Amino acid sequence: MQRVAVLGGGSFGTALAELFARQGMDVCLWMRNAERCATMRQTRRNPDYFQDFELNQRLTATADRDEALAGVDAVVLSTPSQVARQVLGDFKTKLPHVPLILAAKGIENDTLMTLEEVVVDVLGASWQNRTLTLSGPSFAREMMLSMPTAVVLACRDLVLADTVSARISGSYFRAYTTTDVVGVELGGALKNVMAIAAGAATGMGLGDNTRAAMITRGLAEITRLAVAKGAHPMTLAGLAGFGDLVLTCTGALSRNRAIGEALGRGKTLDQAIAEVKQVAEGIRTTQSAHQLAARLGVDAPITAAVYKVIYEGANARKAVTELLTRPLKRELEY
Repeated sequence: MQRVAVLGGGSFGTALAELFARQGMDVCLWMRNAERCATMRQTRRNPDYFQDFELNQRLTATADRDEALAGVDAVVLSTPSQVARQVLGDFKTKLPHVPLILAAKGIENDTLMTLEEVVVDVLGASWQNRTLTLSGPSFAREMMLSMPTAVVLACRDLVLADTVSARISGSYFRAYTTTDVVGVELGGALKNVMAIAAGAATGMGLGDNTRAAMITRGLAEITRLAVAKGAHPMTLAGLAGFGDLVLTCTGALSRNRAIGEALGRGKTLDQAIAEVKQVAEGIRTTQSAHQLAARLGVDAPITAAVYKVIYEGANARKAVTELLTRPLKRELEY
């Protein structure tokens, strides 16, 4: 991996591109918006994210697909999850046969596919063993600040995962490896839904006890859904599950937690989105997760409550209260 293309110039895509450049790779960051791309090339700063950071000299930006992919050894997809299919389709005939790293987190609406499943659906089954999923507790700003960060890199080909991990890991960034792609994908996607719920409890003025309960029961719900899709339950106890869940439910930089907090304060969804001003994947993922739970026959009360608030206009305070007064049950199910 000497030259890498990162598709998607949002906050996380920019942070990954900067990380790879610091690791000595030549990086081309593809951005859909040509005007924003031109500004970034001129100023060496992303005009919408991290204007206080001058980007590494090894990092260039382009809005041209051919330029982005020229001579690359790996491709990173870091777009919002709901446009991943479109971007993959646009690049399909140009993608070289190199490792594809998925840095987006979500479940596709309508099809209820994970992003690895979307890759196979768009590009074909031959891509499955060279597609890797990167997830874990990793706020983009803290990565830009070179703060120690640990993530998980999942691939059905463990040798490939170990090879890529060794190349992208460094003094402040570590990528652990696994073959449990499903567990890593669902942990990364569903934690955003739980963060909206935890944020709503905080916005209502409820305390740390409530938030801890929401996180813990949220982890149980994520694990049930992931296991029903074929994941290993211990994956959800690791960085892609518990680690990312805690970060997203408690961290000040969490967009999904901020959306939930605004809803808990009585804001409408539109008002909450306007307040946060950035894409919160959990909003769209809530719809997919709610439908996926129904398809798999999995009890997912937190997801159902968030769905009612976002898509049925239910009162956030009432929804949280109903969650906290559900009939008692045994904590662990074996």
